[in-house]
Amino acid sequence: MRFYLYYLVLLGFSSVISTYGPHQRAQKTGDILLGGLFPMHFGVTSKDQDLAARPESTECVRYNFRGFRWLQAMIFAIEEINNSSTLLPNITLGYRIFDTCNTVSKALEATLSFVAQNKIDSLNLDEFCNCTDHIPSTIAVVGASGSAVSTAVANLLGLFYIPQISYASSSRLLSNKNQFKSFMRTIPTDEHQATAMADIIDYFQWNWVIAVASDDEYGRPGIEKFEKEMEERDICIHLSELISQYFEEWQIQGLVDRIENSSAKVIVVFASGPDIEPLIKEMVRRNITDRIWLASEAWATTSLIAKPEYLDVVVGTIGFALRAGEIPGFKDFLQEVTPKKSSHNEFVREFWEETFNCYLEDSQRLRDSENGSTSFRPLCTGEEDIMGAETPYLDYTHLRISYNVYVAVHSIAQALQDILTCIPGQGLFSNNSCADIKKIEAWQVLKQLRHLNFSNSMGEKVHFDENADPSGNYTIINWHRSPEDGSVVFEEVGFYNMRAKRGVQLFIDNTKILWNGYNTEVPFSNCSEDCEPGTRKGIIESMPTCCFECTECSEGEYSDHKDASVCTKCPNDSWSNENHTSCFLKEIEFLSWTEPFGIALALCSVLGVFLTAFVMGVFIRFRNTPIVKATNRELSYLLLFSLICCFSSSLIFIGEPQDWTCRLRQPAFGISFVLCISCILVKTNRVLLVFEAKIPTSLHRKWWGLNLQFLLVFLFTFVQVMICVVWLYNAPPASYRNHDIDEIIFITCNEGSMMALGFLIGYTCLLAAICFFFAFKSRKLPENFTEAKFITFSMLIFFIVWISFIPAYFSTYGKFVSAVEVIAILASSFGLLACIFFNKVYIILFKPSRNTIEEVRCSTAAHSFKVAAKATLRHSSASRKRSSSVGGSCASTPSSSISLKTNDNDSPSGQQRIHKPRVSFGSGTVTLSLSFEESRKNSMK
Repeated sequence: MRFYLYYLVLLGFSSVISTYGPHQRAQKTGDILLGGLFPMHFGVTSKDQDLAARPESTECVRYNFRGFRWLQAMIFAIEEINNSSTLLPNITLGYRIFDTCNTVSKALEATLSFVAQNKIDSLNLDEFCNCTDHIPSTIAVVGASGSAVSTAVANLLGLFYIPQISYASSSRLLSNKNQFKSFMRTIPTDEHQATAMADIIDYFQWNWVIAVASDDEYGRPGIEKFEKEMEERDICIHLSELISQYFEEWQIQGLVDRIENSSAKVIVVFASGPDIEPLIKEMVRRNITDRIWLASEAWATTSLIAKPEYLDVVVGTIGFALRAGEIPGFKDFLQEVTPKKSSHNEFVREFWEETFNCYLEDSQRLRDSENGSTSFRPLCTGEEDIMGAETPYLDYTHLRISYNVYVAVHSIAQALQDILTCIPGQGLFSNNSCADIKKIEAWQVLKQLRHLNFSNSMGEKVHFDENADPSGNYTIINWHRSPEDGSVVFEEVGFYNMRAKRGVQLFIDNTKILWNGYNTEVPFSNCSEDCEPGTRKGIIESMPTCCFECTECSEGEYSDHKDASVCTKCPNDSWSNENHTSCFLKEIEFLSWTEPFGIALALCSVLGVFLTAFVMGVFIRFRNTPIVKATNRELSYLLLFSLICCFSSSLIFIGEPQDWTCRLRQPAFGISFVLCISCILVKTNRVLLVFEAKIPTSLHRKWWGLNLQFLLVFLFTFVQVMICVVWLYNAPPASYRNHDIDEIIFITCNEGSMMALGFLIGYTCLLAAICFFFAFKSRKLPENFTEAKFITFSMLIFFIVWISFIPAYFSTYGKFVSAVEVIAILASSFGLLACIFFNKVYIILFKPSRNTIEEVRCSTAAHSFKVAAKATLRHSSASRKRSSSVGGSCASTPSSSISLKTNDNDSPSGQQRIHKPRVSFGSGTVTLSLSFEESRKNSMK
């Protein structure tokens, strides 16, 4: 009873297997069976199934000649292996090949026949019967073509671990081995193609494109990867659209409207030929010929689009083609096809009828045409000359997909060969065992394929990576119009090497590219016009980053190429030219010895030195004259020396600033001026104290001796020296290149500490203020003894100069900073020299009559008279006030006589000459004694 049940099951399944699946097929028995899935048609008829009756199978339409060539490549490879004495000897490969019609439903219908047979074999019925007519299991499937179809097939075959090797499915989603366990392929993944497309767009400097993709597992992942690559390159996609061959007419028209209204001229298409064909047809109808197409490998070489009637729209297309290969003997095999010799291949009859536009005898479509359901065609014999027909089937110049089919079949055969020649103990299965080739199962073939690594007949290495994907390259083609017959010519213009380093993967020969079929100039497909050198891209609000306005580079910046995103800042020692296209070296400026302004200042400094030296020479020459004596000769010499230092210090400010000149010039100027002011302060204060002393004694003369005067000058100067020392130690000045000014580099001195400079100038001004106070107070003393009035004027000039210097110093820049300070030094130095010494030099040289002892005495007497008179008048006024307050009234003021008597008797040799003026009033006499000691031995005092 049990045997009988198994027998019935076996008969039932055998009957199902022989009839299940699409009726049209190519089938041949063998020891090991391979399955095949090929798109013999581009699609199916679109019927609305209302389910009022039993649903009928949809009809496949639009014959695919290239799909039939791919099928022939599988048959050729199997027969080549069967005829080989080295590859699978004594083993015959069979095949069962079905038409997928480029749809998922038809592909699954065929795939179920593969799975059903494997399920029968899993029952292991060999012990119950001798199954001589038993059809073996399908141990591997070659196919399918489209990624959407392969995805559905892979989900089903993966349940039974039946290896599937696709020859044209490039979707990157199929690399997921957790979901598609048994899927493999001989075509590179779209992961690299999307990157290659973005590289091409970047290469031609386009940034405004349209993206179109199939609404399936091939187009959506491909365009998603492409958009990501474009985003990394800051390239914008104006439109991103999905398309399908089953779109309604109004959907196609709306898509074409958006494309026609777009300013983008480049259309990137990730789609198959059937899906893109409706779009091309509508664009041909509207005669939209100003677009450049970038084609993925799925339609880059398809005969469905590469037609003369479409060429006005698609000529100039840049496409990615798979690596072409050679199949020895395949050309002859294709030419030998005839309906009578191919009884095992039912697809040959339809191929023959479509090629010659006829019907063979006993054709189902002939009966349909007689019934009026199809168009009428003449009968054909099946012996027509295939070589005289124009068909894509015989286009074997570039075998791409056909070669992938060939490699897929040989990969399965090599895996079986490895199992056949496996040595026990070195196998891939448990305990290093080997599989039995006579009882081979699909999962064992899958295991062997994953470890496959061999060289084919062409010497090429064949292996699969961890994702079961091959490594490969793309050939870049350009669609040309043939001058002979107007057909499409695929011209190779470059390649894309996926193994190369990023940046050198793409190679394109621009000289071979013809845009729109005739133009050699690269088309423009940018949102905005390229920005010329000297400008940069400026952002336009509410617009993508690829849409911009050209903004001129700022001063000091440049751009030397078109379409610059940012302007480059010139180096510190350079500045941008007028057009902002390059930089030129800045002009270096400082207060130079050779420029007119520097020469003028230097001449003034030298003039000051010579004038001061001249005055010093005059004073030394006439050192024994009263005027020179009265000015305190020693301090005058030191004062003149300090003025020479002041004039000389201004020269350090001229010339290119160096570190040592920057450290020297301010201390030299500050110390020189403090020495000068100190001398004036000490000599002025000395005379003031002597003349204001009521009784000049020897104590005053001792206290204000020459040594003490020099000591005071030293102390005043020492304070300035210490300020300079602290400054140079903590924050020494240094040479500095100021790059802040356009087109000019000013070499100046960085003072290190402006506070220290303020202390230096402030201390000098403080001494000058004290000196001004004493000079103003002693302005009425005899001018022979002190030049108080002129010192007052000189101090006023000094203050005016240096008060004006402060705002001028901080409001100027560059070389003018040094010039302002030089002018201040020269102005104040000339003021001191002129006010203090020029009057005396004039008297010494041109008025010698005033440079006598009598003149000095007369001047002193006049000053004494004035002082005494003022004192007497104050005393008399006070007396009258007291008398008025006692007597109540006062008589007329008594007459007063003022007499001045001068006794000028020469004293004996070696004695002092005393001059005693007398001032007499009515009520008494006041005598003021002034002593002038003129030692004959020392005429300098």
